[in-house]
Amino acid sequence: MSRTRAVFFDVDFTLIHPGPMFQGEGYRDFCARHGLGTCNPGAFEAAVASASSLLDESDDHAYDPALFIRYIRHLLEKMGASGPGLDACAEEIYREWAACHHFSLYDDVLPTLRALRARGLLLGLISNTHRSLETFASHFELDQLVSASVSSCEHGYNKPHPSIFRTALRLLAVPPEEAVMVGDSYRHDIEGARAVGMRGILLRRSAAPLGPGELGVRPGGDTLPHQPGQSEAPPYVPVVTTLQEVIELI
Repeated sequence: MSRTRAVFFDVDFTLIHPGPMFQGEGYRDFCARHGLGTCNPGAFEAAVASASSLLDESDDHAYDPALFIRYIRHLLEKMGASGPGLDACAEEIYREWAACHHFSLYDDVLPTLRALRARGLLLGLISNTHRSLETFASHFELDQLVSASVSSCEHGYNKPHPSIFRTALRLLAVPPEEAVMVGDSYRHDIEGARAVGMRGILLRRSAAPLGPGELGVRPGGDTLPHQPGQSEAPPYVPVVTTLQEVIELI
């Protein structure tokens, strides 16, 4: 096995998690501001499960903001929202998802990234997002740890399209066999990375709900249904429950 020189990370639900604005009651508040009638916070998890399939509509994995806005609109409708302001509400949620102050780092992120950098490894970010990853890294004080980042918004294609992984590898001048991808989506992070020759480590923190910048179904858990091929890793893919376990696998 080739030695590892670089580790790439997904962002949403791997490094950061959303605050209450992007939970059931937060979506209810968005709807109230837009006069969308009854929006049931208790239907949030089921709405996420129903809407998630819309995020795979693009066969070529091209980045399309309209796709994410349709996802949000569908989610709101499944929560009971209705009215002429539905599109405007979905667009506001989409815009707000890019704002870093609505999110928090998981507790294990900084210790893990610092430990990997101390070992001389290069670190990068690969994310299906419309958020500026440079702004993200600066906001969370990761800019001294991360050497390269590629967002689907700027690149033009979402994971698992091979070009987004190849672009990230070129930025660090590392061949795929010397790089590892860590993320919470088997299909988009792990299969995508393996398709170009990288290794993958699947992170299974929880059944966290999808956000408008994140493709795929959250792995495992009780709140979302199992979807074969998307949420389960085969035996030969390492699965961790915390980022710090990644250190032991590199």
